[in-house]
This record gives sequence, C-alpha cells and structure tokens, in this order.
Amino acid sequence: MEDEVVNIQGVDIIFFRSHRAKRLNITIKPFVGVRVSVPRSVSFNKAKALAEERISWIKTHLSKMKKAEGLLTVFHLDTKFETRSHHLVMTFSETATVKTDVRNNTIAVDIPHSSNIEDSEVQLAIRQAIELAWRKEAKKLLPGRVKELAAAHNFEYKNVAIKNSKTRWGSCSFDNKINLSLHLMRLPDHLVDYVILHELVHTKVKNHSKDFWQLLDIVSGDARKLDREVKAYGIKIY
Repeated sequence: MEDEVVNIQGVDIIFFRSHRAKRLNITIKPFVGVRVSVPRSVSFNKAKALAEERISWIKTHLSKMKKAEGLLTVFHLDTKFETRSHHLVMTFSETATVKTDVRNNTIAVDIPHSSNIEDSEVQLAIRQAIELAWRKEAKKLLPGRVKELAAAHNFEYKNVAIKNSKTRWGSCSFDNKINLSLHLMRLPDHLVDYVILHELVHTKVKNHSKDFWQLLDIVSGDARKLDREVKAYGIKIY
C-alpha cells in the first residue's frame, strides 16, 4: 500500500510511503493537513501506532494551523485587494470560463454568471492572477535591489531568480545563486531588504552559525528583530 487515510481520535491523517525518508516524519501544513511519511523500513501499522502516541501534539499544532487557515482571504466582488502597483477588479460576464488579465496596474478577473465566486476554481484563478502581478512587480524590483545591496556591503553573487515559493522567502545556493520568492512583494520595504541581505550573507557564511548572525546584524542593523518581523507574516496566507 502506497498511501492511506486513517482517522485517529477524530483527526484524518494521511500516511504515505516515502522512498527518500530515513525516518518517520509528521508534517502539519495549512490546506494540506496532517501527513506522515513512512520509510520503507517502517510498516504502516507501526507508523499508525507512533502517530497515535503523538496525537496530543498533532491536535495542538492542527488547532494552530486551522487558525492560520481562517486568515485566508475569500474573495468577493466587494473585496478590496491591492498589491504594490496593481488593484484587483472582479466582474461577472458572459464568458464561459474564468478569464484573467494583468496589465495597466489592474488585475482583471471575469467570472461566468453560472459560477459561484466562492467556488474553489474561481478563488484559485483569482489567486493565480494576483501572483502573476506579484511576479511582474518582483522582476522589476528585486534584481536591482539585490545588486544595490550587494554593492553597498561588498557581497558577490551569481544571479537572481524569482520563484513562486511558498515555503521560503529566499535561498542561496552553494554557488551563490540567489532565489527570491515573489511573495516578498507582500512585505514592507525594510523586510524585503532584510530577506535579501539574509541571502547575501549566505554567500559568505553557508550556515546559521554565530558568525552568520553577527555579519547579518552588521549589515541589517538588528537581525533578530527583523527576523521575528518576517516570521510574523505567513507566506502561504494572504
């Protein structure tokens, strides 16, 4: 069996066989739920028993996750939503499918009269259009800002890539390629700069050691405080 959904004390848990996992791993993510990766060396029955032993921990974190999910915007015609340089306009029309267009500082969404705006496919189309606007804004802002901050603090990097990452605000590869999430466009300028500086520091220090934080503190001003500010934003929640 490759995957199985098991209800343990009222909680649906997905158990799935992982050929990469070296140990049993429980993850709880918004809009995904509880998943348990089961290594080949562990039986599903043993995995279920271990999950049942940790059900109190699972319920505690699941409750926190549900609160986070409640912060997700459900878009309606009167929802006011703006990015840095675009605003959302939604209308019902005679179109057969949901159509979106991002240009002239507008995120335009045409919704069929036959659709309910709260339908998952409509909400998904709206979010995809918003994320396209963020991508456009990110491409215009972020590469130049990385260049400016690198020059100001004597960092060297290879290139900058913009990705629709919903797990990390940014990353730096071993060969100093900088990856930045388009969701940085949701952050205020000072936190955008902090994330960029965080990744630029990784061009010199490849871990989160004391040396890393000392250098980041020098270039950012107050690294720990800024890091807490960034963590207050849920990258998956908007």
